[in-house]
Amino acid sequence: MVTVQHATRRCPAAHPDDPTLCAGPVAVTVLDASNAGAQGCEHHAARLLASLDGGRVYPLPHAPAGAAIRVFTTADTLRPFCWVDGPRTHPSQLSRAENRTRHSL
Repeated sequence: MVTVQHATRRCPAAHPDDPTLCAGPVAVTVLDASNAGAQGCEHHAARLLASLDGGRVYPLPHAPAGAAIRVFTTADTLRPFCWVDGPRTHPSQLSRAENRTRHSL
C-alpha cells in the first residue's frame, strides 16, 4: 500500500524551515528594509517580521480590523527565527522586548 502525503499550502510569509501551519487567512504584507515583501497570515507574518531588521507590516484591504497592529505587537515579543532551537545570548538572537528589558535595567 502506498501512502501519499499532500503538502499543506502555507502563506508566502511562512519560512520553509518553520514547521507551523497558517493561522487564519492572508491578511497583511510584511516588507523588509529594501521593500521586498511577502503577504501572510498573522501568525507567519509576525514570525517573519520578528526575524527582520527594519521590517514593516501593512494590512491588506480585506484584513480584519487591527491585523497589522496584532502582527506588530506579536513580533515584538518573538525571537528571530523562533522555530530554531538552541541557546540565545546575543542581542540579535533575542526579541525586541527582551532587548528593551535588558537595556532598561
